[in-house]
Amino acid sequence: MAAGSCLLLLLPWLVTASHSPPGCKIRITSKGLDLVKQEGLRFVEQELQNITVSDLHGKEGQFHYNISQVRVMDLQLPFSDLNFQPQQHLAFNIDNASISLRFRRQLLYWFFYDIGSINASADGVQIHTVLKLAKDEAGRLKISNITCAASIARMHADFSGTLRKVYEFLSTLIITAMRYLLSQQICPSLEHASLVLLNSVLDTVPVRSYVDEHIGIDYSLLRDPSVSSDTLDLDFKGMFFPRVREDQELENHAVEPVIKETERMVYVAFSEYFFDSAMQAYFQAGVLNIELQGEKVPKDLEVLLRATFFGTIFMLSPSVDAPLRLVLQVSAPPRCTIKPTGTSVSVSAFLNISLVPPDRPPVQLSSMAMETKLSAKVFLQGKALRVQLDLRRYGQGPLGAWGGSCLNLTHGCFLPSRFRIYSKQSTLESLALFSLQAPLKTLLQLSIMPIINESTKKGVQIPLPEGMDFTREVVTNHAGFLTVGADLHFSKGLREVIEKYRQVPTTTAYPSSRPAEPSPDPGSP
Repeated sequence: MAAGSCLLLLLPWLVTASHSPPGCKIRITSKGLDLVKQEGLRFVEQELQNITVSDLHGKEGQFHYNISQVRVMDLQLPFSDLNFQPQQHLAFNIDNASISLRFRRQLLYWFFYDIGSINASADGVQIHTVLKLAKDEAGRLKISNITCAASIARMHADFSGTLRKVYEFLSTLIITAMRYLLSQQICPSLEHASLVLLNSVLDTVPVRSYVDEHIGIDYSLLRDPSVSSDTLDLDFKGMFFPRVREDQELENHAVEPVIKETERMVYVAFSEYFFDSAMQAYFQAGVLNIELQGEKVPKDLEVLLRATFFGTIFMLSPSVDAPLRLVLQVSAPPRCTIKPTGTSVSVSAFLNISLVPPDRPPVQLSSMAMETKLSAKVFLQGKALRVQLDLRRYGQGPLGAWGGSCLNLTHGCFLPSRFRIYSKQSTLESLALFSLQAPLKTLLQLSIMPIINESTKKGVQIPLPEGMDFTREVVTNHAGFLTVGADLHFSKGLREVIEKYRQVPTTTAYPSSRPAEPSPDPGSP
């Protein structure tokens, strides 16, 4: 009884533990599936045109015949459909198709020998396939199984030549055999196309790859895809990791993204965890610091520091004319907050100011703490998700033009954001720093923020197959996550991507054992 009570108490925790919330979520809608169907239909046509049919030969009385070199000359696929089928499937159907064939004929009757070609047509072709989608061991989306059924309603051939009557006598035998052989080759061809060729396209989706020389991203699927009657949802881990500690895990306590929209072809949602893990990884990689010395210190900032409160400190130093050194170092992993009104990043940092006289030890003048909330503009460029940080808060201005997100710079205005500096050494120095906050913030915005944004401008690639890109992107903020709604287009055909990676059969696009190196520009198609 006691054990049962304990189990009941643990049950909510076990349910929560078994369902890890995704840091990144992708929804493909029925509109997106329509685009995939168009490209997929072209791919199926190419595969069916490459069908190979075994030679047909035999004997009927004194007639010896041989049918060989069967080639598909033309395909007509007037009725096709690709739709979602709960829980994990895609159904692809072709109805009332026709296949035009040409094959070589050889006939021997007593002393008569005839050779030539025959045109044939298979009509009323029905093809019904169901693709099962699943997560493999590496966390990659795969077509794990396919069921296929194909039939041909009727088939006829046009015979000509001096032995036309002979061929008409044999037509029932030849056509029946050819119809059977052709129908038996359709499903194996589509099975190979799905389980081998299309899966090679899915191999181009980055699962675990390097973003830059400091961090990587884990886009492994957390579970099998969820398919409803009009959507397909994919839950990705969406966790960044430092390259010095690739096995590190960061628990996800953020709000799980919820995608309700279906108007666009695809929606990509990112939770606060996605951005927090990136900043945590950069922090642990030890790169969230900037050091400026000598001529690299912006002149306006140096003049400000020498002319205001720090002028007194400079005069007390025997190295008053020595070059200035500024070290800005983040003291804790920054944290992201996503609200319907905008996205912000809270940062705590230390700003150390020193003089560096030649051939002498540095002289520290002051060490101040800084707390600020940066405005974050999130946008897509190509397939790269990019973030631009600003010390100014973007939102509804005094004119009340637009009260929405800071992610659309065509409306609204910049407003003052939280920025505070104080001394780590004395209260008196903190009071003196109060008048320095506004000009220092402005100079940091003009001098430091461009350096930060330049270092992260490449962004991170969103997990889409090669050859598929976003268009007409719209970013929308929610409580705890943001979504990117977009349409899709194929910059490369499926066949082009397949042939690209078929050239090197011994390697895969993105090996699962080791993260892929970053491309020169993930935003490039």
